[in-house]
Amino acid sequence: MRKESLAFLKELVNTPSPTSRETAGQRVWLNYARRFAEETFSDAYGNCVAVLNKGGSPRLMLAAHADEIAMTVCYINEQGFLYVRRLGGVNPATLPAQRVWIHTEKGPVPGVIGSVPPHLQKKEAAKKPPEWGEIFVDIGAGSRKEAEKKVQVGDAVTLMDEFLQLTEEIAVGRAFDNRIGTFAVAETLRILSQGKEKPSAEICVVSNVMEEVGLFGARQIAYSLKPDAAVIVDVTHATDYPGLKAALHGEVKLGKGPAITRGGSCHPEVVARLEKVARKRGIPLQIEAPSTTSGTDTDAVFWTRGGIPSALVSLPDRYMHSPVEMIHLGDLEQIPKLLAAFALSLKRGEVFKARI
Repeated sequence: MRKESLAFLKELVNTPSPTSRETAGQRVWLNYARRFAEETFSDAYGNCVAVLNKGGSPRLMLAAHADEIAMTVCYINEQGFLYVRRLGGVNPATLPAQRVWIHTEKGPVPGVIGSVPPHLQKKEAAKKPPEWGEIFVDIGAGSRKEAEKKVQVGDAVTLMDEFLQLTEEIAVGRAFDNRIGTFAVAETLRILSQGKEKPSAEICVVSNVMEEVGLFGARQIAYSLKPDAAVIVDVTHATDYPGLKAALHGEVKLGKGPAITRGGSCHPEVVARLEKVARKRGIPLQIEAPSTTSGTDTDAVFWTRGGIPSALVSLPDRYMHSPVEMIHLGDLEQIPKLLAAFALSLKRGEVFKARI
């Protein structure tokens, strides 16, 4: 991977961006994206947009969500321990004995999630993951009064885990869901701005907020931008490790390229175009089938303003919603290439519509 791009990815992943409190991460993203854009802006809730070829046609939105799953302080007891509830799909089984940051108005406060030693647990209790209401954070305070000098109810909590390369191509991190998406759309902007071939379309590259708690930011920005077509970038479950069945979960592997979804909220003509340009450019694709929904911002964007033709491109991700999400950097590099090729394939005034 390009040295500067890898540095950008690391900074994105390592900058805490808890859902509904994404400002720090959005600053990192916008500072990078504006180098390659004609115009950048953000809206009331922090959705960020970088525009290339303003006034072009059609208007294409390339979007990914900036937020990561997290927790929030909901109660401080008399002994000064902080109790938390989840922000998004946090798995409580992954939390005991983790180091955390509590994000306060005065800056981050370190803490640890309590873990009762096996010596002090009954065998039955030791087998069960903790439940919400049992999970607490210890910041070393001796009382509620002491703790409240540092933190408040409503402060967000994220894990301390950061970007790590296991090999040249395999990396693990806390928040690849969905820093890889915001990375990919920003890199698409870079490729298009530096390329010899210029798009006919107006390209609106988006880093949107609050996906993990309801797909909210994507609804806001899709409504405001009024794109003629949209491609959403997110992660998908890699199923190439022990304990998973391809017959139930599908077959998606690290190192075999990004995945594209057929069906559901994904418009068949947009999907077909992505597949066509992938074949032409020699970009490997894996195929996924949705269930009732995709579980991504695609589900919010595709029905906005009467229906925006949309598609979903996903990066295979092992151990999703954990501190050790694992990706293949080669797969990730293919996504900006695919999105750039798709953008360049669009003809002025082109419309995607179901063939009846």
